[in-house]
Amino acid sequence: METLNNFFFIVLPYVAFVVFLIGTIARYRSQKFKFSSLSSQFLEGKKLFWGSVPFHWGLVILFFGHLIGFLIPDSIILWNSEPARLLFLEISSFIAAICVFIGLVLLFYRRMTDERIKMVTTKMDVFIELLLLFVIICGMYTAVFYRWGSSWFASVMSPYLKSIFTFSPDIAAISAMPIMFKLHVIGAYFLILMTPFTRLVHFLVYPLNYIWKPYQQVMWNWNKRKVRSPKTRWSIHRPKNN
Repeated sequence: METLNNFFFIVLPYVAFVVFLIGTIARYRSQKFKFSSLSSQFLEGKKLFWGSVPFHWGLVILFFGHLIGFLIPDSIILWNSEPARLLFLEISSFIAAICVFIGLVLLFYRRMTDERIKMVTTKMDVFIELLLLFVIICGMYTAVFYRWGSSWFASVMSPYLKSIFTFSPDIAAISAMPIMFKLHVIGAYFLILMTPFTRLVHFLVYPLNYIWKPYQQVMWNWNKRKVRSPKTRWSIHRPKNN
């Protein structure tokens, strides 16, 4: 068991982070225009909306929740010293997890049942969505059966992760954690490892510049009533507005 703990909580994190760093840089340099989510919205949009919105919003909340717990663990523990605040944090986090789960299930159903989406679906797409489902299910199971995860995340995971980033890994505390929580952490490492080879890489190039990008000006120089009129006869010549 000690060997497995050493592999999954010492070796795997460093392998995942190195592959993530080198893989994302290499992919961006060689396939810059494929460094995206490869959106299929133009093929089907309604089911995508109902799956994508709860999935992304829930994921953003969970990501920043984990990040805050890692960066300021003492503040989280202090916040949780009041039962009402602890309940608020636990319930809101679990609601976010439910949103991610429901959104992911809807997205996976869409990908597996829509014929047009299936045509552009790869084995890696299926694998990464199943891995995401596995990670979120393990996390929800942990939240339900091992209460007050925000407190022991701050007291166990934060010191462990800091020991990893300071190259002095200390896995004593995480080795004693329940198996479902260990699987949740291991699944997260595999997500980091696989990111450069999947659609997940798009979060690194989120188009934030659109927030301050000026409006695009379109100058129309043709008569709108005559351009591409349905009464216009077919011609071998290219239309003027193409």
